[in-house]
Amino acid sequence: MEFSVIHTGGKQYKVSVGDLVKIEKIKGDFKKGDKVTFDKVLLWDNGKDTTIGTPYIAGAKVMA
Repeated sequence: MEFSVIHTGGKQYKVSVGDLVKIEKIKGDFKKGDKVTFDKVLLWDNGKDTTIGTPYIAGAKVMA
């Protein structure tokens, strides 16, 4: 199962495709259903390989 760990609003969130995540603090004026890109990806795992950032993975993004 593929997943990532992102950093936003001072917290870390483990996210996977299809997840519904409630984020307490996020910069910008977003409403439920808006598309958001998170570029502070701390970890990515595809079930076989794991990439860990220092602190973030360069060029990695999570689209939500």
